[in-house]
Amino acid sequence: MTGSGRRGVLRTLGGLPAAATAVTGTVALYMALVAFGNITDFGTNQQFVRHVFAMDTTFHDKTLMWRAITSHAVADTAYVAIIAWETLSAVVLIAATALWTRALVRDGDLARARGASTLGLVMVLLLFGAGFVAIGGEWFAMWQSKAWNGLDSAARDILLAGVSLVVVRLPHRDGE
Repeated sequence: MTGSGRRGVLRTLGGLPAAATAVTGTVALYMALVAFGNITDFGTNQQFVRHVFAMDTTFHDKTLMWRAITSHAVADTAYVAIIAWETLSAVVLIAATALWTRALVRDGDLARARGASTLGLVMVLLLFGAGFVAIGGEWFAMWQSKAWNGLDSAARDILLAGVSLVVVRLPHRDGE
């Protein structure tokens, strides 16, 4: 660890790189658990995606219902793509956490760790922002459904990844 003695350990563990390591690791763990849950309990969220695509619990406004996709094959393909994206995001963030840890312990490359974290966190933001809020929430009018509405959980995920991205991207000075 950087520095010497107790003061160096406190400076390292209390510094911005340690915070970036912690938030990256937290989102990595979360995404790994989300992907694992969707793989091991495939049917639960498969039904969620099918209902959102079918728009069968929305207000059935004729001006919107043309957007509905009732093909299970299309919905299931989208669901598998979501799981693949979640898994890839988790892998990138796990690697980023390892890079941060290595940088803390061995005075390694903070820029590389920051870049990997940024990639993984932006992937999470794209999934929940573009995928769930924009496409699911607006295009498929998920906001209208009381039964199949994932906007609150997507908002939490965006908040977690967004705050983490801010921490990761804050400027850092050596010895801080």
